Amino acid sequence: MKIPDIGLPKAARQAATVRRTGFLRKNARAIFLWPAAGLLLACLLWGSVLTVLERDRAKVREDAFRQAESLARAYAVQLERTVGYIDQISLRLKHDWEDPYVILNLERQQERGLYPDIGQMNASIIDRSGELVTSTLKPLQRQSFRNHPSFLEHMAGEPGLLIAGPENSGRLQVPVFRFTRRLEDIDGSFAGVALVTVLPAYLGSFYDEAVLSTDDFVSVRYSNGPLLVTTSRNRTGTEQMFYREDPAFRTLAGVAYEKADSFHDGRARIVAWKRLERYPLVAMAGLSEKRVFAAYNASARRTFALATVGSVLLFLFASVGMVLSARLAWRRQKEHEVRETYRLAVDAAKEGFYMLVPLRDATGTVVDYQVADCNERAATLVGMGRANLVGATMGNLYSGSHAQAIFEKLREAMETGYYEDELRVPSPSLLKAEWVHRKVVRSGAGLAMTIRDISDIKAHEQALTNMANADALTALPNRHWLSSYLPLAIEQAHASHGGLALLFIDLDDFKNINDTLGHGAGDELLKAAAERLRSLVRGSDRVVRLGGDEFTIVLDGVRSAETVARVARSIIAALGEPFTVARTSGQRVQASIGISMYPQDGRDGDTLLKHADIAMYAAKAAGKGRYQFYHAHLSDRLVLRINREQALRQAIERDEFILHYQPRVDTATGRLCSMEALVRWQHPERGMVPPVEFIDVAEDTGLILELGGIVIEKACAQIARWKAEGLPVVPVSINVSALQFNDGHVTDILADAMRRHEVDPELVGVELTESCMAGEHDTVAGEMEGLRRLGVKLLVDDFGTGYSSLSQLQRLNVDILKVDRAFTVTLGKDAEGTALFKAIVSMADALDICIVAEGVETAEQLQALQSLECDEVQGHFVSRPVPAAEMAALMLKRFLFPSAMAQHRGILPA
Repeated sequence: MKIPDIGLPKAARQAATVRRTGFLRKNARAIFLWPAAGLLLACLLWGSVLTVLERDRAKVREDAFRQAESLARAYAVQLERTVGYIDQISLRLKHDWEDPYVILNLERQQERGLYPDIGQMNASIIDRSGELVTSTLKPLQRQSFRNHPSFLEHMAGEPGLLIAGPENSGRLQVPVFRFTRRLEDIDGSFAGVALVTVLPAYLGSFYDEAVLSTDDFVSVRYSNGPLLVTTSRNRTGTEQMFYREDPAFRTLAGVAYEKADSFHDGRARIVAWKRLERYPLVAMAGLSEKRVFAAYNASARRTFALATVGSVLLFLFASVGMVLSARLAWRRQKEHEVRETYRLAVDAAKEGFYMLVPLRDATGTVVDYQVADCNERAATLVGMGRANLVGATMGNLYSGSHAQAIFEKLREAMETGYYEDELRVPSPSLLKAEWVHRKVVRSGAGLAMTIRDISDIKAHEQALTNMANADALTALPNRHWLSSYLPLAIEQAHASHGGLALLFIDLDDFKNINDTLGHGAGDELLKAAAERLRSLVRGSDRVVRLGGDEFTIVLDGVRSAETVARVARSIIAALGEPFTVARTSGQRVQASIGISMYPQDGRDGDTLLKHADIAMYAAKAAGKGRYQFYHAHLSDRLVLRINREQALRQAIERDEFILHYQPRVDTATGRLCSMEALVRWQHPERGMVPPVEFIDVAEDTGLILELGGIVIEKACAQIARWKAEGLPVVPVSINVSALQFNDGHVTDILADAMRRHEVDPELVGVELTESCMAGEHDTVAGEMEGLRRLGVKLLVDDFGTGYSSLSQLQRLNVDILKVDRAFTVTLGKDAEGTALFKAIVSMADALDICIVAEGVETAEQLQALQSLECDEVQGHFVSRPVPAAEMAALMLKRFLFPSAMAQHRGILPA
């Protein structure tokens, strides 16, 4: 019900607050009646619950008091009988002892069964000197009672029954109670004491002990408070098992609630007592409050739980009622506001609203429609004022075919109750829009029609469609467009029994343009290539850019393969012409074209595109700059390439690569100067696989990044091992591909490996191709600067085959130029080759750059290089690439020219 006001202006927030306040004031009774009723019911519920629980608790307490009193009275009656029986025994003992005609022998009477043999009570006679005379306890032992308090009290003249204890019995080794009476001679003088000894169990036994719980008890106490014996369930004792202190009995009988701190176990009890009528003893019964109220407490918890659930249900009921009442009130208010603001909203809306009344002839047939009402927007859409439009008929506003079409749509809405469409407005028309959305709804006997101008939306949709189907760089149709167009083109070719050809075009060596001149130049070349492709095909043919440097041409209505081949040859020739990009003329690319034809090479677009792609790869593998029609066996070649890529991935994962090393020596002396690390694949089945079989695959798939990292790691590790072996290690140069260099992580990888293996920078060189160094972008410049800061030597490999210029060599400050073997093989064959090599040497001398001749394989080539004063040579004439173990021997040898050559130069002794 809350009206969101976050982000509204202050005035709008104030208006919303006033609106909410007015709504609540108007509907407060209906909304808040529910929570008030729920609260009242909850109060009644809890009042009833608490009243019932309090009444039940009072009843339980009252019952507990009565039970405790009953137990105390019952125990008092039992004690009266027990103590009375003991008193009778003491009187009998007195009588028998004082009778002059009776010789009292308790041992014999015990044997004859005149005294109970229960083990918990025995009778004895003590003479006037305090000595034991006779006893039912056998055997009779000498024992003096002269100093016993009861003996002394009887000696002083006490005639009645005395009770003593509990006290330890020297003979029984347990606490006992002693009941005594005075014995007198005929003359009334003190003659001794009749003694009845009782164990606590005899005195504390209770016939109704089963009703006692562990925390309940019955006990016997002296009338002044001290304890004789206490009995609880399954235990009887004379110690203070329950009370902390002896209680005081102010009445002969009673019942009271004793607090928890009165007892050792900290549990409150209901205690009742009853004083014996003939003896100074009190019978007590104590009931645990916890046990007494256990059933009540469990019932109270259940009652509280049910009351809580009832309260929650009442709360939910009140909440739901309040929400529903508020929603109903809000809906009514909204409906009122809608009705109040409808007129304003209609006139301010962007849609045109028309209320149309059908006009019928005498037969009841609708012959026209009259505008009964409209808003200002509706009048504006037809270029009229509202006053002029109201009352006009459709027949007056429209004529001809346009009027007939409108009447048909209105008739359909009258019959079905609803009609809706989007209309491109024909010309001429009264509607001042290109596209409109029309919705007609039957309302009673008339029609309500809404017209909205959607010209801008349609223009935006068309722009989005163009963006989705056009390449942003070349403005050619893109892959998304092709996926929609191809099925239609194939369907048309099938219907006309014609043919269709798909040309898959890939620009060869386009990557070199990006690497050397930058991506801006690459984009220029792609746009120029797109224009050339457009100019080579018919208007009915389609040129599509798939992405990157890949294009596709769809040729419709082809009748023969020769026609398609003629188009492919013209494309190759046109794209082979030089391009001018980045203000540099003479930039060349070639095109490899794969061709698939419908229906022989596939009957759907995906198959034709896949087969054209396979044929393109076959053309590229055959030497680039050519075209290839699809044949089934080409798929086998693609599978072979995929298998080779998979094998290369597994080789990287299994570390199947090793390094061989090829020495570089001084041209004049043959002294070992440096070496180049060359990777080899040690295949588990094929043996040693040469680089020519896997380097191109690694470059095309991007695996060269992982492979390059492996080479750097192994080279640094091997340098560290040679140093540890004490060998005279010379610098090792490591080849880095253009893809690695453009990735931007060569410096970091090399620095990490050198740090971990503790390799000095002067022992490492990095060989770069000319295409690596010719780039202008920040990544290449950053890598070059990083390598220079690292302190390693920079070498340009295969110099003379790329795009290097004198200014680039001077700017990049390289250390060594390795002249490609294509220049070395010309030495000694023609003067032009020698002159060209000499020019390279002169240029290097001017820039203070070391020159290395690659591919030296004959003594004649070496002699020519010596005459040209080339700095270093490398090739099979000096040494083939060798494993690390053999390279160690070459480092120890140092001078590597063949013996005859060395003697001829005067380096070694003959």
